Amino acid sequence: MQRHELEHLIRAAARITDEYEFVVVGSQSILGSMERPPADCVLSNEADIFPMHAEGKADLIDGAIGEGSQFHETHGYYAQGVDSTTAKLPAGWRGRLVRVQSEQTEGRVGYCLDVLDLFLSKCAANREKDRVFNRALLAHRHITVEKALERLPDMPLDDNRKAAIASLIQRLAREAGI
Repeated sequence: MQRHELEHLIRAAARITDEYEFVVVGSQSILGSMERPPADCVLSNEADIFPMHAEGKADLIDGAIGEGSQFHETHGYYAQGVDSTTAKLPAGWRGRLVRVQSEQTEGRVGYCLDVLDLFLSKCAANREKDRVFNRALLAHRHITVEKALERLPDMPLDDNRKAAIASLIQRLAREAGI
């Protein structure tokens, strides 16, 4: 996915829901923070999105511009309507959101995750695609092990899970050649 495609999804979601502000979680929220993300970070053709002040309208997004929709078939990318509990995120994440607003969004706003918050949410999910994504962030020096470990205590997880994530971060860094 590219930035202009994310902007299109924000614009389309706004038309569907009649909402003004949206939150983008998941991998494609990287498009809010980086002009040129690593290639391994923009492989997905889906953006996870929810209306900031009306999370219940996420189903409208799924139905109209979700996977398998006419929109998806026409454009080759789609939005998945989610909610604020979809991703495990560190405390304070809302205060670090990155604003995406342009003529391409018709003035509507998409708030994307801060790169470090995104990295940690991907560590918590820990699927193969998340590890590929996070290794790329580490290899391209968009994330440092030190900063990730500093923010890790803010994750809404028990101590055993945080310890496992700390080990994962170290392993990913080694695999990324850091």
